[in-house]
Amino acid sequence: MVRETAGVVAYHAGEWAEALSELRTARRMSGGSGLLAVMADCERGLGRPERAIELGRSEEARALSGDEATELRIVVAGARMDLGQYDQAVVTLQTSDLDPERTGSAAARLFYAYADALVAAGRTDEGLTWFLNAASADLDGETDAEERAEELTGDTDL
Repeated sequence: MVRETAGVVAYHAGEWAEALSELRTARRMSGGSGLLAVMADCERGLGRPERAIELGRSEEARALSGDEATELRIVVAGARMDLGQYDQAVVTLQTSDLDPERTGSAAARLFYAYADALVAAGRTDEGLTWFLNAASADLDGETDAEERAEELTGDTDL
């Protein structure tokens, strides 16, 4: 647990290599697949989006469910965008969890990432819709989805 905590602290400090080392060690010791999304994001932070995608394809990744699986999908989509693979990023995020009736942090983050990928893929109208869905789902104000929607429309009264 100490290694995992050290890894998370290093991650939040932007110390990608240290975080990845600690999290790998914690994973070897515990055998779990927890924090796989954080590890993949560290790979992105180190400029290795291909490795983040590989983690997203791993056996451990296939065993994830719920918010852990969603977080990993978001990171993998970001890695795809790092590589200029915008359409693949969109496809990575297309799951049954893309339900505009959902609310909360996980839904808002997924909708936001999906909107961002859509805009990057040149599908601005769809992206706007999903930024608005993200803003509606974001009960705690964690994202700037409303501002992104305003940027796309030029309308400050959204």
